[in-house]
Amino acid sequence: MLEAPGQPWEPAAWSSFLEHSRVPSVTEEVAREALLSFVSSRCCYSSAAARDLIIRELKQETVFRYRLETFSESRISEWTFQPFTKHSVDGPQSGASPRLWDMKVQVPPMFQEDIRKFQVPHSSLVKECHKCHGRGCYKCSGCHGGGMVRCSSCSGTKRKARQPGKCRRCSGSGRRRCSTCSGRGNKMCATCQGARRLVHFVQLVIMWKNSLFEFVSQHQLHCPAELLSQARGENLFRDENSVVYPIVDFPLREISLASQRAIADHSALLTSRARILQQRQTIELIPVTEVQYWHQGKNSVFYVYGTDHQVYVADYPQRYCCGCTIF
Repeated sequence: MLEAPGQPWEPAAWSSFLEHSRVPSVTEEVAREALLSFVSSRCCYSSAAARDLIIRELKQETVFRYRLETFSESRISEWTFQPFTKHSVDGPQSGASPRLWDMKVQVPPMFQEDIRKFQVPHSSLVKECHKCHGRGCYKCSGCHGGGMVRCSSCSGTKRKARQPGKCRRCSGSGRRRCSTCSGRGNKMCATCQGARRLVHFVQLVIMWKNSLFEFVSQHQLHCPAELLSQARGENLFRDENSVVYPIVDFPLREISLASQRAIADHSALLTSRARILQQRQTIELIPVTEVQYWHQGKNSVFYVYGTDHQVYVADYPQRYCCGCTIF
């Protein structure tokens, strides 16, 4: 694999490098083994057809996959609160709060997305809980503060219909202890958790995001593009830096254009609202082979793609319906 030197490559350098970067061709034996392996993983496919079919022609093509990853950091601030349980408050009296981008934090490993929250220094302010108005609790909605509710078994009549004697569930009182508040008549405030006061502060929210641009070069075969996007390829070129250069004069012009478009798009999208920390662009070579075969009087095809010889077949000749997918 080629590591970028930190500047655009000359056309002659690209051509010389690509001449020595070709993956081995798929032979008939490799194609059949790949198909047998694929069939064995499908419960409704018979391996007999894979063994007996006659391979007539192999059409091989190389697809290039370009990827640009841009690792960026964005920051926003928001007011939040939590129950006040401390005696000391880091408020404005301790100094001015730092600006969002002045706060130094540990950056996660490059290209690994994460979200973290931090309390901004000197931004705290203690207030009475707005939910319970400083009481630490509020009247139970189930019993309206009385601690008792009407018995659901006898509906408050003290006697159960069509049964002699008093209601057993309420012992003939017609009322039972409220299950919502356990008979206390009130519930602890969930907002302040009984502390009666809240400490409000500015919270810094940092989002590390990995934006991905991906492009697969055009090809003449009919293997689905979504499979080639996920296929395993051979790494040809890798360029990683705080900012990468667009690829120019690559032998396949659409790769150069994709690189230029990707870098421009990420720059336009991110620089206005985030900081770009690192970029990485790669070019991978993905082999695709169309295998034309004959079986029981019918011509058909399957595809072997990727360096690990994955298989795509749209119309396997001996398949029994059981609802499994063909991919």
